[in-house]
Amino acid sequence: MKDENLYRYLDVNNTIKLDPEGYLVDQTLWSNEVAEALANDEGLALTPAHWEIIAVVREFYARFEMAPAMRPLVKATRQALGGEKGNSLYLMSLFPESPARRVARLAGLPKPTNCL
Repeated sequence: MKDENLYRYLDVNNTIKLDPEGYLVDQTLWSNEVAEALANDEGLALTPAHWEIIAVVREFYARFEMAPAMRPLVKATRQALGGEKGNSLYLMSLFPESPARRVARLAGLPKPTNCL
């Protein structure tokens, strides 16, 4: 079986390849438009609140070369945006199910370590 069968494409031109879990295969293709398409694919409409968290996660990745798991995500958000937004309940309200995994996917980053 070719590993091409394990991927799907986000766009109709078959240029934005996703891995089996929906993460970008080529992170250099990420843009705001790609994030919007990824969110739309998940049935999520990005608001300014979502974009704030995406920016925090992309900054975290730029500094540490890894996407944050949940605890580091909460801490980074608290440091960047304050205690009102830097808590797991707020993040869960924006990115249901698994905020760390979901925001990393939308931010065009690899799956966070320690996330199942």
